Amino acid sequence: MKKYISILLLSTLSIFQLLGQNVKVEAKIDSLQILIGEQAKVELQVAIDANQRVVFPVYPDTLVKGVEVLDVSKPDTQFLNNKQRLLISQEYTITSFDSALYYLPPMMVDVDNKQYASNALALKVYSIPVDTLNPEAFFGQKTVMNPDFVWGDWWLTIVFAFLVIPFILILIYLITRIRDNKPIIRKVKVEPKLPPHQAAMLEIDRIKNEKIWQKGDPKVYYTQLTDVIRTYIRDRFDFNAMEMTSSEIIDHLLNENDKDALKDLKELFETADLVKFAKHNPLMNENDANLVNAIEFVDETKIPEDENIKPQPTEITIIEKRSLRTKIILGCGIVLLSACIIGFLIYIGIQIYNILM
Repeated sequence: MKKYISILLLSTLSIFQLLGQNVKVEAKIDSLQILIGEQAKVELQVAIDANQRVVFPVYPDTLVKGVEVLDVSKPDTQFLNNKQRLLISQEYTITSFDSALYYLPPMMVDVDNKQYASNALALKVYSIPVDTLNPEAFFGQKTVMNPDFVWGDWWLTIVFAFLVIPFILILIYLITRIRDNKPIIRKVKVEPKLPPHQAAMLEIDRIKNEKIWQKGDPKVYYTQLTDVIRTYIRDRFDFNAMEMTSSEIIDHLLNENDKDALKDLKELFETADLVKFAKHNPLMNENDANLVNAIEFVDETKIPEDENIKPQPTEITIIEKRSLRTKIILGCGIVLLSACIIGFLIYIGIQIYNILM
């Protein structure tokens, strides 16, 4: 009976020992010795099962008296044994401004509401050695040293310096424009209008040179020729011949011209109507004769040119006052350019002052 009780106690003790081995806490320091003001890093590592939860210690200002905590990193987690175990580490950056040998006590970690302690550490802080026997070895503060000139630091200032000149010239031009307030003068070319008979003769010459009737399309030829004559009659006799029939045009002209001039015109219109509406195909000499009839009609009915008449101008001058919109645009341009120039000058002045000082 005593033998079984002994075996049971040993088994229970072994189980507790195994349970205690599930959590392992270890503290490391990267430097055991530092000078005053230097920094060291303390790494706290905790190995636990994947289903356990750990809470790291929090140090608001100091780790121990004389050792300050400057920074605490975020925990870093690694998986072990096929993700059955976790290795979590956290770094504490520390420093000291008093030379001494510091004892860093174990760091307490909470795992599933149970406290576990790490190993203790030590930190030796040295002061800077001073040679009190040779005070002349001490040097005073160094004077402020000006950095070397680097073009890359000044390219923007140089660009602004070059931009100021054209901006000033444009500003002067805009101020001059808005102060003189002179009207805007524009010159427009004018195409002088030809007399009706000259315009008609130009179109007849074009039809003659194209020789449309020789291409086997008399309808186009007579349509163009009668349109020229209708336009001439409209401009010469001041009635809308373009909307009238051939007979209406002849009747209207009987009151203003002799019958001999209208005889040739009537023959031209009759041939043109036959071609357009009856598909008549006139002979070659008939086409030439009708072209001559058109020329003779224009020549016999044209208005005689007055030698004393002044030629029409080919160019006219238009004087316009400057609009309010133009004045507003000029004013806005002046304000914008002035602001840019002032900004450039202030920036350049600041850079030059920094160089001289």
